[in-house]
This record gives sequence, structure tokens and C-alpha cells, in this order.
Amino acid sequence: MTSLRLALGLFTIIPSGYVGDVDRRVAGRAMLWAPVVGAIIGVIAAAVVWAAHALVPTALGSLLAAALGIGALAYLTRALHLDGLADTADALGSGKPADGALAIARRGDVGPFGVATLILTLLIQTAALAVLTDEGVGPVALILAVTTGRLAATLACSRGIAAARPEGLGALVSGAVPRWAAAAWTFVVMLAAAICGVVLMPAAPWSIPVAIAVGLVVSLLLVRRGVRRLGGITGDVLGAAIETAAAAALVALALTATVSA
Repeated sequence: MTSLRLALGLFTIIPSGYVGDVDRRVAGRAMLWAPVVGAIIGVIAAAVVWAAHALVPTALGSLLAAALGIGALAYLTRALHLDGLADTADALGSGKPADGALAIARRGDVGPFGVATLILTLLIQTAALAVLTDEGVGPVALILAVTTGRLAATLACSRGIAAARPEGLGALVSGAVPRWAAAAWTFVVMLAAAICGVVLMPAAPWSIPVAIAVGLVVSLLLVRRGVRRLGGITGDVLGAAIETAAAAALVALALTATVSA
């Protein structure tokens, strides 16, 4: 269970104990646990959304519940993925060659691209979740979106995707996930999404799996952009993929939920 403990340590604040020396085999298995870890913290954040909306069952209550749910996710992950999103935005937005862009991502401060991207992403996630909470599917939608984000990280570590640096998290996990395993996880998540669609949105059962697919496609486009500009993936790019996938899935689901209502 070393790989699960590593995944918990990488993706959450949940105590997982000392893992010790980690090789690429263990790191690859940890990335395969990422969707499970996403589901775990998604359930915790979804419980916050459900409780807050139950206490304040109004439209503004939906907004409050959504903000608390997204805030809970930031706390549960030490805001690590949000930091990666900001650093990636600064690096890609700088217009500098790969080495210069990577140097910008390494810096501890956040530039204008990062600040703007961070604020917009959090606003988009909160607004979309508020819409879904008002429609009565917010908690489930959040679980699926968070799981989708972690699945995006798993896909980004598939074999054939290189690391941008010879050191760091990207070098440890890049190409460490077999493609068949990434495909298997994608099938499992899409199947769960299809079942949720039938149960929660019988008028438009396709909406949830389509939203998950949108989230994955958007995140993979971001990863592709990162690979082309930076020469491969980094830990920051993985964080950006996680947050982007979750945001895109929530937006797509909010749009389809309101259209089908």
C-alpha cells in the first residue's frame, strides 16, 4: 500500500506516514491511485456543500455552499494544485523559451498571468458548482469533477509523455503509467458518470459523461501545450491539469443541467 500512501501524501493533507525512497514504479502506481484519492477528498468537500446548503437552502445559500466546498478542496490539497496552475500560467504566458519559462515556474512568487488565471478559475469553479447545487446535484457533481481532475493527472503521466526537467515530480512520474491502465481508469470513471447520469438526470443522461469528457479533453489540451512549450510535464503542469479538468467538467455539467432542466 506504499503507492496509496504516496498518492495521499502527494494529493492531500491526509496523514499517510513516511513513505521513504520512491522509485518510478511506486510513483507510477501512486498516479494510478489518483482518481481514488480524488473521490475521497471529493466526498469530503461534497459533504461540506450538502451541509451548508441544507442550512441555507436558498440561491445565495447555493453560492455559499459552493464557495465553502471549493475552499475545502483548497485546504484538503494544501492549495498545491492551485499553486501549480498559477505557476504554469506564468510560465506559458511569459512567451519565453522553455528554459526561461521553467525558471519562471520555479520562482516562489506569482505573476499577473498566474493571479488572473487563479482568480478566474476559482470564480468559474464556484459559480458552476453554485448552479449545480441550486439544481440539486452539486455534491455529486463535485465528486465527479474532483475525480476527473485526478484522472487527468493520471492520463498526463501516460507512457510517451516526457518530463520537462531531469529532476522533480514531473521526472519521477512522467511516462510511468501504462496506457492500458490509464484507459482502464478512464472507462471506469466514464461508466460511473453514465450511471450517475441515468439516476440523477434521466431527462438528459448523457450530460454527465459528456461533461467528464469535456474536462479530460480540456486538460489534455493544456498538457499538450505544456509539453510543446516546456518540453514536457512538470509537477506544476500536473496541478494545472487537475484544476483545469475539474473547472471544465463543472462548467460543462452546469450548462447541460440548466438546458435539460
